[in-house]
Amino acid sequence: MNMTLTTSRARRVSTWSQMKNRIVEWRRRSYSRHELGSLNDMTLRDIGLSRADAEFEASKPFWMT
Repeated sequence: MNMTLTTSRARRVSTWSQMKNRIVEWRRRSYSRHELGSLNDMTLRDIGLSRADAEFEASKPFWMT
């Protein structure tokens, strides 16, 4: 019985940890895409992206990779 309790608890912790990591990743993507959309053409050229590439990436929803 103790093993079942430990396994169940570990599973909940693991699930919570995965969800937390996913939310952190979504927030990072959202912020990065917002920043990418605000870069000027000269900066985009410096990092090797066209305006179309930047707009395409910036328009993606946060949950899409």
